[in-house]
Amino acid sequence: MEMMNTDRLEEKAPIVGSLRKAEEVTWINPLLESTEEAMRKIDLTMEDVRDAEARLERFAPFIRRAFPETEKDGGLIESPIRETEKMKDGLNEKHGAGLKGRLLLKMDSDLAVAGSVKARGGIYEILKHAEVLALREGLLREGQSYEVFAEDTFREFFSRYAVHVGSTGNLGLSIGIISAALGFRVYVHMSQDAKQWKKDLLRSKGVQVIEYAGDYGAAVKKGREEAMRDPASYFVDDENSVSLFLGYAVAALRLQRQLEEAGVQVDEEHPLFVSIPCGVGGAPGGITFGLKLVYGDLVHVFYAEPVQACCMLLGMATGLHNEICVQDIGLTGRTEADGLAVGRPSKFVGKTVEHLLSGEFTVEDDRLFVYMKELLDREGVFIEPSSCAAFEEAVKMEKDPECARYIREHGLADKMEQAAHIVWATGGSLVPDDVRVSYVEKAKETVLH
Repeated sequence: MEMMNTDRLEEKAPIVGSLRKAEEVTWINPLLESTEEAMRKIDLTMEDVRDAEARLERFAPFIRRAFPETEKDGGLIESPIRETEKMKDGLNEKHGAGLKGRLLLKMDSDLAVAGSVKARGGIYEILKHAEVLALREGLLREGQSYEVFAEDTFREFFSRYAVHVGSTGNLGLSIGIISAALGFRVYVHMSQDAKQWKKDLLRSKGVQVIEYAGDYGAAVKKGREEAMRDPASYFVDDENSVSLFLGYAVAALRLQRQLEEAGVQVDEEHPLFVSIPCGVGGAPGGITFGLKLVYGDLVHVFYAEPVQACCMLLGMATGLHNEICVQDIGLTGRTEADGLAVGRPSKFVGKTVEHLLSGEFTVEDDRLFVYMKELLDREGVFIEPSSCAAFEEAVKMEKDPECARYIREHGLADKMEQAAHIVWATGGSLVPDDVRVSYVEKAKETVLH
């Protein structure tokens, strides 16, 4: 593809010059508004998120039966939140972060069933689709326990239908695993960025994995085309799906309860900062929306993206959203952070959160491995390198000039010691041992150099 006129783009959004050079940047969103003003522009409401939460609760008996590892949580797929004081010390000592507040890890890396944040939206969307089909065909009666979805009658019924999704990895895992458990025929269209172990795991679950030489966008395009050819097919559209978005948003309601139980205050004197790795935008967008519904202006949400695949920042900073991709400014879109290897952002998510998001950071790949090893050494916790992008907020918030300006303008300067910083770990628990070892070896090499 021919590169866009970058000079003209830089006039509109000067940060494009730094993005084009694959430099690490801090971008504060000039379109951020009060939550009240921003929500007026969004059609979705808290009622929609509550409806999604209720649907997940209805399906809990099925989840508990199909996935025994969820028994302790009553069939709800949820992850713990963990204080990481030693990691905070490490970031302060080795990276000069100067972080004053509390540092916590939201461990969606350990979510049951799919081992990543995609277990929220991906599993939710397929459960909703299954519910719609079962009700439409009269297979499910009102008041009936959803445990029946685990019975052979339902599996035989769903085997008449197919599910397609395009993915770089984790969304494909969540869609593939839950769809196969229900009995759907499943096709996961995976880009060249997807890790081999994720393809192998899907195939072990009976999922059809179709590989493409192109990037994420190519896999999504082919998946959509294949689904359109078959009236019995359903396409999970990571770029535009409201169901995915709402499934992710439910996380905020559960996080609120967890923070209360952990004694973490969120109020005028105790601001909350949340940092989320971002690819096409679905998961971080849904979580952002949910957090803003729950906490309003008390929460400050930031995204982190690789320097070569900073599609959401590029789309938002230029105002072009999905009309621009990273290749248009000469970037490759390739990164070790496979879940973030996306060249073109979601228009739906970008337009939805453009007045809610506080800002973004871009991160070099090597830094992901440094953070990964620091967390493993300090806390004994392993998360995927792509998850580690989110530590940029903790490192930069107290020392970066752009962040300092943000803190001053929002009247937070005298509140940072009471602040809580949540790093959203988006994947990790399903990574095979040999792959973990290779990641740790790469981290050691990175630290040495």
